[in-house]
Order: sequence, then C-alpha cells, then structure tokens
Amino acid sequence: MEKIKKNFSNIIFVISIGLMLYPPTRAYFIRIIAFSPSEISVENQQTLRSYNWHLKGLNTSNIDFNTLENNVVFVNFWATWCPPCVAEMPEIQKLYTDYKDKVTFLFVTNDNWVTVAKFYDDHEYKLPTYNPLTKTPDELITKSIPTTFIINKKGKIVVKKTGAASWNSTKTRKMLDALLSE
Repeated sequence: MEKIKKNFSNIIFVISIGLMLYPPTRAYFIRIIAFSPSEISVENQQTLRSYNWHLKGLNTSNIDFNTLENNVVFVNFWATWCPPCVAEMPEIQKLYTDYKDKVTFLFVTNDNWVTVAKFYDDHEYKLPTYNPLTKTPDELITKSIPTTFIINKKGKIVVKKTGAASWNSTKTRKMLDALLSE
C-alpha cells in the first residue's frame, strides 16, 4: 500500500500520457490546452506583398486570391492526419458558421478530396477547402501545421498562429468584429 501511495503521481502521469496518445482521446486533450490566439503587435505585422495565389476548390469554386484584397481573410493550413489540426476543427467550424458571410475562410490542404470528404462527412464539417495550384505568397509559407493567418483589409497579417488554438473564443470574435469595422 505504501508503494502505491508513493507512486500515485507517476501512475496518474502515465495514464494521462496514454490517454493523450490514444487517438480517440488525443483531440480532447489538445483542445483542453489550446488558447485563443493573440494579435501580432502593429510594428511586427507583415504586409502581403502579393496576392498572386490560385487555389483549387475541393468542395467549392476555385479562387484567385487577388479577388480577396480589401477583405478580412482567415487562412488555415491543415491536414486530416494532423492531431492538432483535427483538435481545433470543431471550434473553427463554429466560428465559420457565424462569420462565413463576413470573413473569407480558406482551408488549405495537400490532402485529396476523397480523404477530406470522408473526414468532413464523419465530423459534419462544411468548410471551404482548397489545394494550392500556385506558389503560396511568401508571407504565408509555413513548415508546420496547423498554421492559421488572419489578414486584415489592408493586407496586414494580424494573426499568425502555429499549433492548435481556441478559435471560437470571445477574444477572436471581438478581434474579427474590429477588423470588419475598419
């Protein structure tokens, strides 16, 4: 009994790690530790130098990124096999549902449509999803997923968040509302 008491915290730690590694519970744990993204300070915001980017719509029309100048844009790079990407999707879907008529959402993946369609059907997601057809603008190039950018109407990147985030937060909604009113 004394040995169990001494090792109780180790047992809890091992069980927690096991649950985080077990696929059905992994996304839940990632969501618990995800925070709302923060805006980049004004002096550190990058401006897109080029909107020359073409995307193939998988469940929507193709898009020429040039047509999005002067819009608030939410760009999320993700994949179906990425646990942090999967973990943030329920909150992104809620945000998209409420802001889809005001903010342009682009979910960019290298996965094929068959894989994405099955994933969306399994989770009841309805997000406009694209494959890149041309080179991504330099300011949006990332080596990690998920990475999400929010771009204001002037083409400034006001949020760059790598890793899972709590996107359906009051903080994010207030920020989007402020960007839309500019």
